[in-house]
Amino acid sequence: MGSEPSVFVTGNAGKLREVREILAQPEGAPIDIESRDLDLPEIQGTTQEIATEKCRRAAELIGGPVITEDTALCFAAMNGLPGPYIKFFLRELGHEGLNRMLDGFPTRSAWALCTFAYSAGPGTQPVLFEGRTDGKIVPARGPSKFGWDPVFEAEDTSLTYAEMEATQKNAISHRGRALQKLRAYLQELGSA
Repeated sequence: MGSEPSVFVTGNAGKLREVREILAQPEGAPIDIESRDLDLPEIQGTTQEIATEKCRRAAELIGGPVITEDTALCFAAMNGLPGPYIKFFLRELGHEGLNRMLDGFPTRSAWALCTFAYSAGPGTQPVLFEGRTDGKIVPARGPSKFGWDPVFEAEDTSLTYAEMEATQKNAISHRGRALQKLRAYLQELGSA
């Protein structure tokens, strides 16, 4: 990775805080990232297509190494929807509306999917790192400070993300799992 820090493209302070907390874990050398908010067009497609294109465009704008992140909340009853479009559903429907979407379905099972993409710079094919946490959609519990955290009860915990301490959430979250893969890749690059 050299001495040039990667730019993590986000305008979301909560997301940036979580990424820094997870990357600060004492597993090898610290990962040097800067943050920058870019206005990137929202494209449609699969989570992988969206992550790849977003990272490619960000690398062109930054002119150097970039990291982008995309999060999806996928409902089993809807074959993975709303998926990467969850932020629009949450904005329009709120926590209660996300729950109502599943009324009448036989399952409230869901999974949270995080896709980090890394590009060494313009013209370089992005590499994807995915993390997944299974769970279910429940009526909102816990503080409503961070997206859909209050309605996602994570696997085998009986707690929503919003009810968890940061260290507990980061240890099992979709974002934490994807970041561990990204961290290993960046550390390998740095030692090459």
